[in-house]
Amino acid sequence: MTPGPDLQQLITMIKTDAGSDDELAQLATAAATISELTTSGDAALGFFVDRARGAGKSWVEISAVLGVSKQAAHKRFADSWTARPAFERYTQRARSVVQAAAEIARARNHNFVGTEHLLLGMYKEPGAIAAKVLVKHGITEESVLQAVDAASPAEPSTEPATEPSTESKDLDAENPPYTRRAAHVLQGAVGEALTLGHNYVGTEHLLLAFYRDQAGIATKILLEQGLDESAAWADIRAALDAFTK
Repeated sequence: MTPGPDLQQLITMIKTDAGSDDELAQLATAAATISELTTSGDAALGFFVDRARGAGKSWVEISAVLGVSKQAAHKRFADSWTARPAFERYTQRARSVVQAAAEIARARNHNFVGTEHLLLGMYKEPGAIAAKVLVKHGITEESVLQAVDAASPAEPSTEPATEPSTESKDLDAENPPYTRRAAHVLQGAVGEALTLGHNYVGTEHLLLAFYRDQAGIATKILLEQGLDESAAWADIRAALDAFTK
């Protein structure tokens, strides 16, 4: 296992970052550094717990590996599968994808927003990283729609068509509800952003979050159409590097 920085290396790094011999300045830098390390560490651990859950591992198995009780593991990590996502960190393009997903769900007469709707919603932002990665791999809106039609067919309309209300476009509105897996993807995107050291959630993080659960419809479609997690990671990193340059 690759060793992390030892105590002396960490102290030296904090003193260097503080840029001052003042004890309070160093203490403030230490507090900020440890907080960042803790946040990143929790996000990394949550990432691998998510992958284990997505692969069908039980909380009993996961808790045994972590060396804690099943109840403790469930309390600490289960929220990402059930909690309603928070969108404060989402970019405008990522918010547009989520809004588009709700509109797609309504157009298909679904009373829920699933991972399949989120995947289709990505094509509403063709200039975003996620859509560019999908198209690069030949995964078009048409091919995804065909796959979604097979896995989650549109329902026949039972009510007269109405204009969507302004409330339905609010990301914090209660309708339409997200499925458990869609909520998990939306929460997991925040973890993906933290893993990459970003303080925002973009469409690229949403795309990566699909792979946290191998049983989701969107993930199955991506894998069936030839985009695995490693290829998605490589293309997203390349796109981000191009932006920074």
